[in-house]
Amino acid sequence: MKKIKKKTSRIFQFKVALKNIKPLIWRRIQVEDTCTFWDLHVAIQDSMGWTDSHLHHFEILNPESDRKEEIGIPDEDEISGKILAGWKKKIADYFTENNDLAEYIYDYGDDWEHVVKLEKILEHAEGAMYPVCIDGERTCPPEDCGGIWGYEEFLEAIIDPAHERHEELLEWVGGDFDPEHFEIKDIHFDNPKKRLKFMLNN
Repeated sequence: MKKIKKKTSRIFQFKVALKNIKPLIWRRIQVEDTCTFWDLHVAIQDSMGWTDSHLHHFEILNPESDRKEEIGIPDEDEISGKILAGWKKKIADYFTENNDLAEYIYDYGDDWEHVVKLEKILEHAEGAMYPVCIDGERTCPPEDCGGIWGYEEFLEAIIDPAHERHEELLEWVGGDFDPEHFEIKDIHFDNPKKRLKFMLNN
């Protein structure tokens, strides 16, 4: 009997960048086109360095309806309008070469806004494991630092030993924080199915 060759997935290459922060904090990641928006969310969290301890959603145009949709964790108390469950929506049904931009909002208190841009659609490299981070710059802000303005104040305080909150915030962040640090080898990707199961059961 002739074996049917399994069709390999395509690879979506994204650049993910935090908005309204200079110099730019960004990552370049590659994921399989079979991913759901939940899978992409986990890849963004792990590559950026967030802890996935807050709600999130994507905002993207649905190419079939030509309407913007919100995809993430349904929670009517947090966001007005209907948020579609990210684990039920495939990224390949939304991202195309002509529909290559989305916004990703994480933590509705600090309100971290990211631009997610589809840069390339590639062939699956033989033997490669995905997701993978291939480039990036600078470390992401610490969780719960107060959003863009809080992060700016945080940096001012830890850089200046004479600042009244210098010692307090250095201790809060664990004793050391280098905003310029970035090492690909430090990035480890979690299993999105396990994380989804944990989230749904808590």
